[in-house]
Amino acid sequence: MNESLGTWVDGIETNLLPADDRGLQYGDGVFETMLARGGHTRFLDAHLARLELGCARLGIPFAVGALRAEIAAALTRAPPRAVLKLIVTRGSAVRRGYAPLGAIRPRRILTLFAAPAMPAAWRAGVDVRVATLRLALNPQLAGIKHLNRLENVLAASEPGHAAVFESLLLDATGYVIAGTMTNVFAVKAGRVITPPVERCGVAGVMRGVVLRECPRLGIEASPGGLTLASIEAADEVFISNARIGVVPVRRVGEHSCSMNQIGLKLADHIEALDA
Repeated sequence: MNESLGTWVDGIETNLLPADDRGLQYGDGVFETMLARGGHTRFLDAHLARLELGCARLGIPFAVGALRAEIAAALTRAPPRAVLKLIVTRGSAVRRGYAPLGAIRPRRILTLFAAPAMPAAWRAGVDVRVATLRLALNPQLAGIKHLNRLENVLAASEPGHAAVFESLLLDATGYVIAGTMTNVFAVKAGRVITPPVERCGVAGVMRGVVLRECPRLGIEASPGGLTLASIEAADEVFISNARIGVVPVRRVGEHSCSMNQIGLKLADHIEALDA
C-alpha cells in the first residue's frame, strides 16, 4: 500500500508541494484515509462530513463540493481495492508565523494507493500492546483528524510496536482512548462500549459505522469509559478503522482476550454493506 498510484494537488497531478504550505510548516490541516472497492469510496459522505467538521474547527474556509469529482477521477486508475488519502491544508503562508494572516487559499492533496485485502488469519484475532506514551487532553482538537499525529508517531516508534498489530493509547488520566491507527471497543454482557473522544482521540468513521449498525443487529452500543482493567475483564475486544474494517483482538500485552462472536458478526455485516 506504500507505493503511490497517483497524487493530485488542487486537482493537478503532481508530487510537488510548496515549501511554505502551512500543512508542512505547522501541521495546519486535516486529512481522511478512505477505502475504495470496485471504484466506489466506502462511507464517502461520512468522511467528507468529518473533513468539513475538522476544517470548521480549525477555521479553514473549505467546501468539499469539488472533491467528489476529483475522487471519482482518481479512482478511474484504481485497482479493485484502493486507499485514498485526502489532505486539506490551510494553504501557503502569506507571511512567516503561526497566525494565519491574509487571504487563505486552502490546498487539497489527494493520493491513491493499492490496498491489499486483510489476511484471513485476522479472524482468529490480532495481538496488541499498550503504549508507554499517554495522550494529552485537548478538547479543541479532540475528535477531528488533524495533521499533527506526533503522538501516534511516537507510540508507533516504541520498542515492541513492530511485533504486534497495534498499540493502544491511554490518556493522561489512565483511560483507554484508541490505538495508534484504530478505535477500540470492548464487549461486556452483550453491550459494545467504545471510549468517548471529547477530550482526545479521533472519532473514526468506522467507529461511527459500528455505533450505527449495532442497533440494527440488536446489539446495544454506546460510548463509555474503558480502563485497562475493564479491557481485560471484557467478554471480547475489537478494533476498527476505515481501511481494515472490524478486527477482533486476541491478546492485549500478556492478557489473552476472550474470543466471542459479536466482533466477527459486526465485521461480516459491515463488510457486506454496499457503501
